Amino acid sequence: MIYVVFVEPETSGNIGFLARTMKNFGLNQLILINPCSLENEAYYQSMHAREIIYNHQEYSTLGEFLEINRIDFAVGTTGTAGGSYNVPRIAVTPENLAQSLNVEGDVALVFGREGDGLTNHELELCDVVVSIPTHDSYPILNITHAAAIIFYELFKTEKEYPVEDLDEASLEEKQGLIEYMDDVLDNLDYPPIKRRMLPQSSGE
Repeated sequence: MIYVVFVEPETSGNIGFLARTMKNFGLNQLILINPCSLENEAYYQSMHAREIIYNHQEYSTLGEFLEINRIDFAVGTTGTAGGSYNVPRIAVTPENLAQSLNVEGDVALVFGREGDGLTNHELELCDVVVSIPTHDSYPILNITHAAAIIFYELFKTEKEYPVEDLDEASLEEKQGLIEYMDDVLDNLDYPPIKRRMLPQSSGE
């Protein structure tokens, strides 16, 4: 089971956004550590993921949650790249995590405060730390953006797409398809201003 843990969230809105992101990727176990007051905004922003808010659990500290639930593997998140003097764990990318994570046991994905992230002590409670590469001009991601990237990397290892039977179309096939589209649009009397946004045949 995968638990999504939000440590000391400061706004109800971000709790709602996180729940919504969780549901996008099939996650439903939300843990809040010493959260702010849960107001209507949390339910409003969660949209169709309100049941995740209704069913969330709360704990006083991260250590308490990890101990009571006997979590097998805890994953911390940080905006600071691995090797920094103030991060007590070597950081990996979300892709590295997804490729190596065994989710047969109970796993906690731990996200820190909107302003300060996780403390060094909280990172030390984790088995590994994930850091998302970002541009130096603005290296810190919003929690829900970071969560979406990590959830996606985990989710894509489970979902398969039948791409083996896809063949690239030849130039002649592409040209024939565009000409066919032109004929269909002529019959539909499609507005010229919208047709300019579509692929054009080389005969025009």
